[in-house]
Amino acid sequence: MTTTQVRATCPHDCPDTCALLITVEDGVATEVKGDPDHPTTAGVLCTKVARYAERTYHVERLLHPMKRVGKKGEGKFERISWDEALDTIAARLKDIAARDPQAILPYSYCGTMGMVQGESMSLRFFHQLGASLLDRTICASAGSTGYKYTIGGSIGTDMEQFQDAKLIIIWGGNPIASNLHFWTRAQEAKRRGAKLIAIDPYRSLTADKCHQHIALLPGTDSALALGVMHVLIRENLLDHDYIAQHTLGFEQLKGRAAEWTPERTAETCGITVDEVVNLAREYGQAAARGDAAAIRVNYGVQRVRGGGMAVRAIACLPALVGAWRHPAGGIQLSSSGTFPTNKPALQRPDLLNGRPARTINMTTIGDDLLKDSSPEFGPKVEAVIVYNANPVAIAPDSGKVMRGFARDDLFTVVMEHFQTDTADYADILLPATTQLEHVDTHTSYGHLYMMANNAAIAPMGEARANTEVFRLLAARMGFDDPIFRETDDELAAQAYDKSHPRAMHFDWESLKRTGWQKLNVPAAPFAEGGFMTPSGKCEFYSSAMLADGLDPLPAYIPPYESIASNPQLGAKYPLAMISPPARNFLNSSFVNVKSLRSAEGEPHLDIHPLDAAARGILDGDMARIFNDRGTFVARARVTDKARQGLVVGLSVWWKKLATDGKNANEVTSQRLTDMGRAPTFYDTLVEVEKHAA
Repeated sequence: MTTTQVRATCPHDCPDTCALLITVEDGVATEVKGDPDHPTTAGVLCTKVARYAERTYHVERLLHPMKRVGKKGEGKFERISWDEALDTIAARLKDIAARDPQAILPYSYCGTMGMVQGESMSLRFFHQLGASLLDRTICASAGSTGYKYTIGGSIGTDMEQFQDAKLIIIWGGNPIASNLHFWTRAQEAKRRGAKLIAIDPYRSLTADKCHQHIALLPGTDSALALGVMHVLIRENLLDHDYIAQHTLGFEQLKGRAAEWTPERTAETCGITVDEVVNLAREYGQAAARGDAAAIRVNYGVQRVRGGGMAVRAIACLPALVGAWRHPAGGIQLSSSGTFPTNKPALQRPDLLNGRPARTINMTTIGDDLLKDSSPEFGPKVEAVIVYNANPVAIAPDSGKVMRGFARDDLFTVVMEHFQTDTADYADILLPATTQLEHVDTHTSYGHLYMMANNAAIAPMGEARANTEVFRLLAARMGFDDPIFRETDDELAAQAYDKSHPRAMHFDWESLKRTGWQKLNVPAAPFAEGGFMTPSGKCEFYSSAMLADGLDPLPAYIPPYESIASNPQLGAKYPLAMISPPARNFLNSSFVNVKSLRSAEGEPHLDIHPLDAAARGILDGDMARIFNDRGTFVARARVTDKARQGLVVGLSVWWKKLATDGKNANEVTSQRLTDMGRAPTFYDTLVEVEKHAA
């Protein structure tokens, strides 16, 4: 028996980006474990990725190209050869492109976070073709935009420093489920005497284990941040030296914060005045003592109308109290902006060569697939190539998404590991490789290590890497530039800008051997200012925002859908709904892994006892959740984890594996955020009733 160990990287959409060690015996991956030497992974994997071998060798794995033989959505296919699949795709794309290549749309996101198998050869292909561009906004763009206006880029506190903090505020996240290795650091800080405060409408697994939980109303986070500012300024819990040297617009901010008394803040957020005042005092006094005060803000904050502004308001807080002075202080939203990637080299937008490129937002795919040609919209979408995504399950206003993909005149290609909800609508279904079967390189949005992924095993069946599929399609389309023949290793070697001080030591062959390598970064990124904004300061007042038609100061933007902001809609649908990630799933990945789905059970709806009683719903009853957009069914869990007026449907279930063939996105909206053109998944009003099974 031949046994080897291969260095790899977790590819999934999680800030931890774990370093993996794959044990291979006679060509079979027998164990997937965390690298004990990688400082953030420390040998520990989440329950999902610990089962990655089970996913790779899953009995339902797609292993051969197939073409549809039933109606769209039925999921009936027959096996074909790769030559037939590729010839069919190329012929259809050539025909459409001859009329208008913008009628062709790629649809992809973070099914893999790798820079090679994600967006490298794929975008070279679509840029050369002249296809429509996809605005990839469905997760993080609202918050990252608000953060960039304030800080200058997605750079923040190093995750490896958090265990030294004395106060950690976990704002809009559930790291036990979605950021396990940060939670390990927070737990260590707790053991050392730190106080942990969770700010979240829902008492999540994480909130349950913090010292304090502040259960504000969905979409009111910026109001709470402004109320905290009011108290910090009123009680002089400020670092005046840091403000004077390293911030811009304090006097203007002072005027805005004065409007947000604790009383107004508490009423807006649905919490008590004491919670507002004490949060500000805890934060300001910790920094004044010289203790590290850290905020881990996550993406739950930004999935509402004012989500970008909410992140911006929260991002102002560390500069007010000088929390950036300490390596364990400050704030982290994402570390992705720390990585000097070389996306132009990988993706080659120059191949558009000045041609027009329509952009379609992935969040509004439901509406856009149902539009006809028009001068405003451009050509009707005639073909969609889906890879690294499952839009029928994950995109909002799901009923429209399904109707769009069900169009008989829409040619759909899906590259997948499994027959997902979206795969059921494919005309051609192609088997993709998993992380164990291909080469890739990764950044992280939670730590600061460049990561390598080596192929551990040969591809299963006839599965092929995304890059290889687009190479083969490029050849059939007559794209003869040598860039369409570059190997995955050649692509990975171009992934980072080696002229940048943070990545001057990057060498792909070396990284493949070691598996991971830390960027050259200081312990405290903004201890002495040096923000990436136009002024080089933390911008409380942003001229760039003013130029973009936005309020230049932090502001409260109420939700589209709440009882306070839309009382007429609230009278009809009086319950707010959020749909955060289920612990055993990662977006729509892992839902089909039986052991993980069994652990999750079935779709549930958490509802407060008073809300349940008013509707005659008992714990364990089936509940129907509905609004004007749609309806779905889930098992009621009557619990005070959901604050009164809020229901929580942990997601994202594959529709075909859910109780009624539907999921929470039946009721979510395609409306976009205040900035960043992102979705508003948690800006949703519904009504709930007992379901007659």
